[in-house]
Amino acid sequence: MAAPSSMTAKTANVMLTIPEKKTVSLDLYRPLRNYIVYNYSEREAQNLEDDLQTLKQFRSDIERGPNESSLPARRDLLQNYYKALCAVESRFPISPDHDHINSVTFTWYDAFKNKLKAAQQNIYLEKAAVLFNLGAVHSQMGLGFDRSSVEGRRQGSHSFIAAAGAFAFLRDNVAMKASMGSSNTVDVSVECAGMLERLMLAQAQECVFENSIAKGNTPGVCAKISRQVGLFYEEALAALNVAPLNQHFDKAWLAHVQLKASLFYAEACYRYSLELHDKEEIAEEIARLKSGVNALSGARKTSPRGAPQQLLDAITKLEASSNLNLEKAIKENDRVYLMRVPPASSLPPLAAFSLVKPMQMNDILDASKEKMFSSLVPDNSTKALSRYTEMVDDVIRTQTEKLQQGSELARVRLREMDLPDSILALEGNLSLPAALKEDVEAVQICGGPAGLDAEMQQLRDLKRVNQELLVQTEELLQKEATEDTQFRTQFGTRWTRPQSTTLTKNLQDRLNRFAANLKQAAESDARIERSVRDHAALMSILDCRPIESALPTLARPILSLDATEDAIVGALKQSLRQLETLGAQRAGLEDVLKEMKRKDDILPKLMTFTGSQEDLFRKEIAKYDHLCEEISQNLEAQEQLLLQIQAQNDEFASIFNLEDYKVSRERIYKQIEAAIMKYQEIKENINEGLKFYVTLQEAITNVKQQCSDFVMTRNMQCREMIEDVQRQISGLSFQDNKSSSGYTYPSVGHAHQPPRSNPQMPTETGHIPSPSRPHQAPTYQPPPQQPTMSGYSQTSPPYSSPQPPAPPAQQPTMSGYTQTSPPYSSPQPPYGFPGQGQGQPYSHPQPHPQYQQQPPPSHEYGQPAYPGWRGPYYNAPPQQPGAMPQPPYTAPSPYPHPPPHQSGYYRQ
Repeated sequence: MAAPSSMTAKTANVMLTIPEKKTVSLDLYRPLRNYIVYNYSEREAQNLEDDLQTLKQFRSDIERGPNESSLPARRDLLQNYYKALCAVESRFPISPDHDHINSVTFTWYDAFKNKLKAAQQNIYLEKAAVLFNLGAVHSQMGLGFDRSSVEGRRQGSHSFIAAAGAFAFLRDNVAMKASMGSSNTVDVSVECAGMLERLMLAQAQECVFENSIAKGNTPGVCAKISRQVGLFYEEALAALNVAPLNQHFDKAWLAHVQLKASLFYAEACYRYSLELHDKEEIAEEIARLKSGVNALSGARKTSPRGAPQQLLDAITKLEASSNLNLEKAIKENDRVYLMRVPPASSLPPLAAFSLVKPMQMNDILDASKEKMFSSLVPDNSTKALSRYTEMVDDVIRTQTEKLQQGSELARVRLREMDLPDSILALEGNLSLPAALKEDVEAVQICGGPAGLDAEMQQLRDLKRVNQELLVQTEELLQKEATEDTQFRTQFGTRWTRPQSTTLTKNLQDRLNRFAANLKQAAESDARIERSVRDHAALMSILDCRPIESALPTLARPILSLDATEDAIVGALKQSLRQLETLGAQRAGLEDVLKEMKRKDDILPKLMTFTGSQEDLFRKEIAKYDHLCEEISQNLEAQEQLLLQIQAQNDEFASIFNLEDYKVSRERIYKQIEAAIMKYQEIKENINEGLKFYVTLQEAITNVKQQCSDFVMTRNMQCREMIEDVQRQISGLSFQDNKSSSGYTYPSVGHAHQPPRSNPQMPTETGHIPSPSRPHQAPTYQPPPQQPTMSGYSQTSPPYSSPQPPAPPAQQPTMSGYTQTSPPYSSPQPPYGFPGQGQGQPYSHPQPHPQYQQQPPPSHEYGQPAYPGWRGPYYNAPPQQPGAMPQPPYTAPSPYPHPPPHQSGYYRQ
């Protein structure tokens, strides 16, 4: 056989290049600036001055033509200018409309017929021309590489691929919009852009074929690559033979494309025949060689004039090589193989293998990151962005709800199957439910049941302190009364001072009520102590030891027939782990959705996108499709897994007798709840008792202080009266109108004043002159309304206990008490004491309702006020008959019984 064809070397520089379109000078600066000033502001125009100058420079460089700069610089200029035009398009409406920029007209000449031109007030003509020139520059770069080397052919192929990409982008995105004007040229039409794309791909594949020959690839591979070159040329030739291109291009173009198509078809036949000869398929080899030779002969005869001589020489050389191999194959078949040669029409098409495709220009020409005029955002773009944001929010909301519903479904289904609690119980690791565990921890933090004894001791200590204070207070009054009686006995009628028992009646009443309160509080304390003892066994489960040890365990069956328990448990655990993995995946998908939404900003794309906004929205929202699919797959997998877990759990429950275990566990839970309830009830009662004793101690302390003030005043008066009586006895008489009957004595509840002499003894106790104003009756001002402790009623206190004197300033309210209703009106608690609502045995001392608003004091015996006066606790109106009898109070213990009208503590 003849050696492979050397056609490649002889056709090294026989390729076509695309000329650039030419334009006329145009000023974009002034119209755009005027538009900014009119629609925005002069300041905005000043801020965008750099962008306007840059755009003006781009247009000026485009107008100068390709001869003043290198091809790579020209390529970069065209790409940058195209992205700038995208920014201009979305912000500046250029059209003949009155409200638009109608002073800009783009004019471009046809690249193949320079006398034809198009002039439109349409930015798409400008963009189409720029894209056409970009493809032309890439074609010129491809032809400029030295294709005699492997690297030169590789770079040339890459440039032709880029040129094909530019023409494809022009065809798909701009050509149709540019041809809608009344004035247009054929070179930027859809048909011409498609033809040029096929032509550039043919030349790129031709470079690949040349490299495959240089690398020594097998004839079969070279045949497939060569056939694809021919197919690209055939597609370009088909476009050139129909309107509107059949009369637009020079005949040399048509001859070149036609000869190249035939040449590479014959080359494919020649390369494929070499492979057939090696396989000894002589009949098909002869048929392929004849088909190639016929194609070359027909192309030479029908080709228009003007074809390059190099192409014609390559065709002659390939035809000679094909004929030589054909003669040899025919002789071998006639002498050896004797095969019937099939007709060319019966042969299958030659296989083709494309190694090139148009370069994707979307990223290269993407203007979404273009900063030019970025501060100008038209209203329509803002509204469109809002609409897209709503679409994204709807997707995120829908998918998030699906994820959350899936997680909730898993939790509910597991809870229904009592998982994983039953597995933990089998392993001895079961814990209390969260709410019950928190209550138990709260009990143990407070010291547990054992801590109640310490708090009971506090109650006892506080009770003892209150009793001691009462005794000390009573002793003060008794001592003063004893001294007064002694002097009254000693001096007889000369001792005109009122008796102590008359002045201390209110104080004694209060002390008696305090004593009665303490007695009933002691009974309440005893009931609490009995409750602690009676329920110690119930509350022992709340001890500080781990309460989980009290829970039952799920035991294995005593008798196993087939020993499959471990396998069943293992399979169930594995399924639960898989379910947990799916849950973690859902959490991750939800985070991805939120992060994707956070980063999804399409405003730059929206500002530069030239097509339909709905198309852009569909394209952008499709970014979330894969996440939506993953979510659906996750939920479907979970549903199948839950069905599997249900079957495994049924088998597990039947083997391990799960129902009996649940009954035991619920019984323990109820026991713990009952223990917590009883503990909280007792704890609340103790706390109420502590509050009671603390408040009562303050009240007794105040009364004790007032008793001390009273005794001190009486002692001072006693000394003065003794001196006066002694002077009378000794016969000394002073003429200062001072007599024993003129002394003023303190009535309980008045501040101490130094005794003053009066001209005469007043006859009516209600008109005693004031020490400081001898002839004016004192005016009683009721104290400010005392704030009540929250939870205690002012109108109907639960216990009519004696009250401490209210301090002058308002006392802080104590939480847990109300102003209108008593706190013990609810039904008996399950573990309460008789007669106590809410299990609370104590109430704080409160002012009796009759002491809230009092008339002015009568000032019996005309005594001035003494230190320690506290308002409503003293000078109370007289008791109604039978309302508050005066029980004797002589010793700290035993205390008298509470008066009949008092409700008492834990009333029996």
